[in-house]
Amino acid sequence: MNTSVIRFILGYVVGFLGLFLMLPIMVALIYHEDVWIYYAVVAFPCLIIGILNSYFRPKKFVFYLKEGFFCTGASWVALSVIGALPLRLSGEIPHYVDALFEAVSGFTTTGASILDNVELLTHASLFWRSFTHFVGGMGVLVFLLTVIPLAGGEGSQFNLMKAESPGPSVGKLVPKLKNTAQMLYLIYIGLTLLEFILLLIAGMTPFEAINTSIATAGTGGFGIYADSIAGFNVACQWIVAIFMFIFGVNFNFYYYLLFHHARDAFRMEEVKMYTLLTVASVGIISVNILNSSANLFDAVTKAAFQVTSVQSSTGFSTADFAQWPQTSRCVLVLLMFIGACAGSTGGGIKVSRFVLMGKAVHKELISYIHPRSVRKTRMDGKPVNHDTIRSNNVFFGTFMLIFFVSAFALSFEDLDFSTVFTAVIATMSNIGPGLSMVGPAANFGFFSDFSKIVLIFDMLAGRLELFPILMLFHPNIWTDLFKKRRCKELKHAGKILKQ
Repeated sequence: MNTSVIRFILGYVVGFLGLFLMLPIMVALIYHEDVWIYYAVVAFPCLIIGILNSYFRPKKFVFYLKEGFFCTGASWVALSVIGALPLRLSGEIPHYVDALFEAVSGFTTTGASILDNVELLTHASLFWRSFTHFVGGMGVLVFLLTVIPLAGGEGSQFNLMKAESPGPSVGKLVPKLKNTAQMLYLIYIGLTLLEFILLLIAGMTPFEAINTSIATAGTGGFGIYADSIAGFNVACQWIVAIFMFIFGVNFNFYYYLLFHHARDAFRMEEVKMYTLLTVASVGIISVNILNSSANLFDAVTKAAFQVTSVQSSTGFSTADFAQWPQTSRCVLVLLMFIGACAGSTGGGIKVSRFVLMGKAVHKELISYIHPRSVRKTRMDGKPVNHDTIRSNNVFFGTFMLIFFVSAFALSFEDLDFSTVFTAVIATMSNIGPGLSMVGPAANFGFFSDFSKIVLIFDMLAGRLELFPILMLFHPNIWTDLFKKRRCKELKHAGKILKQ
């Protein structure tokens, strides 16, 4: 493994984290809050590490998929571990495991919280929680590709982007991968600004609008009020609902629309299925909760908000859907598994994977009926290679294995099945709230430290598509890392002996 490249990328990640931490410092100074000192204590060492790191560029910048996966997993762990420190040092979250849970939930855009009353936090910490969603939404390494000149060719950059980007496959929108990353971020920031402006017009204050828009953009769901979005007017709720849906769509769709490829945009099967699932779910739940709602519009408003919130994995709420009828809860739990589109900021297994699985099942059935027939699986009119289908099947199996193991681990808490089941899927799919004791009106603070660590792992694994985090636990990776370092030490010792 190219350890010098790994060190270099991790150094840049830590350095940029220092820059990001300057934003809550500014917020604290604006609102005359003393917590700025705690953010500064963490930010300045990170900045120093980043600056020093820039002077020690690796001689060889070529790295392969295993380095890309390792860098991704290690970067997100570093972000979370360091990003939790200001919350712990300020005393706003006095227990470090709780602070780590909150930070991981932020960066992975999960939105699950351990806080009983979020309104007790300072403006700086409220903003930091929301901003971690914005950083994690598109991915920190994708951000690095847009701003720093990574040598090593397109292949090395592709390995880095593939490790962090959600979905069964990663492609380039334009010939240069760096330009692709920049294009994605332009769309991301542009949509965020549009939502911010609309929320201001609808009646939110600037602080409310910026926190809500960046949390929506990352499909995160950390609210700045205890009742999430329920306290805002209906116009604000519909704006947030629409943008939750928008950020759950594959960003390739927006690229095609912007650059006159409308035919390609509307040919995307995943987006069609995502839209169909949303409309059908809203219809079913609206009818199901009509009797407990003020009128039809109220039922549709609540249903549309919660469906887009759950399917996009945002996790905002305007109602305690844990108290809704069984049919509505069942629909929402199914959406937790399915999730948003690949190439979006949303979580879950992804709609494209279910579409591919359906096509694979159909192909298998046809092979039984017509054994001699030769059929290719196609997606958006293009053939899907066998490796993509194989990796899709492996992902499904691995996801369910981690899900069952995590649920078993949490079962020792002696909680009801609904709480354990939905706590695991809500964290693995980066949703946030679940049902029963982890519903929208509750939090995750009652879990033991052991269970919180299990859920922290689930959040990271779910956001990074499982394998970059699993790779950190593979002994061969660490053997490879330390073996290379040991070889360098022996080589250096041999040169000294020759002298």
